[in-house]
Amino acid sequence: MQIHQEECRGCIEKCSVYCPTKAIFKDDDVAKIDRDLCVECYNCYRVPCCPYDCFEPEELEWPRSFRRAMSDPITVDNRTGVSGRGTAEMKTNDVTGRIKYGHFGLGVELGRPGVGTSMRDVEKVCIALAPYISFEPKNPVTYVMKDIKTGKLREDILGEFVLSAIVEGDVAIDKLEVVMAALKKVAGEVDTVFSVGLSSRVYPDGSLVFKDQLERLGYTPYLCGKTNVGLAKPAFVEGLR
Repeated sequence: MQIHQEECRGCIEKCSVYCPTKAIFKDDDVAKIDRDLCVECYNCYRVPCCPYDCFEPEELEWPRSFRRAMSDPITVDNRTGVSGRGTAEMKTNDVTGRIKYGHFGLGVELGRPGVGTSMRDVEKVCIALAPYISFEPKNPVTYVMKDIKTGKLREDILGEFVLSAIVEGDVAIDKLEVVMAALKKVAGEVDTVFSVGLSSRVYPDGSLVFKDQLERLGYTPYLCGKTNVGLAKPAFVEGLR
């Protein structure tokens, strides 16, 4: 994003409040953008917040274009074809059948709400989870991995800062304890916030595969159901195993 300096009147209180990462600041009586903090979410442009129309998008090249894909909720990621950070997460399991009985889906979302995250911190989480998780292939973070076995990201992406990133994949239920321990450890190593979402098949008796284990580990899970119902027959057939 850029600001036309010759048109700016310096009324920064009208635009800066719309920037989630506080990238808009005042200098020499005009508004300017800290490009390191700007995540290209287009909030300032889309509102619109400027009475003089000073904000204008730039032509974004790689890897800066990655910022917008991970930060603008109405932008469609050109690799996954999905808007809103480029992943459907685990909410389409009724159609995909990705999560099997005896497994759970793991989604670790960094930077939300409104804090942002460096991709270096995203890499730390990926590395911590790599021994236990099968990373979701249709996920923009997985796409920029240099090695899915180690969780290391490509060098060209490490300097980027995004509004939110979701590390996602499939984990066997017997790995739940070590995964939670790994996340607890890496939480002290990253300069952002993250939330942990678990998803599982519901057994015929209504139970969830991870609820009792989490409680034994000292966690109080917030149980809620969120499913994006597919408008078609399921693409898989599976029975209890």
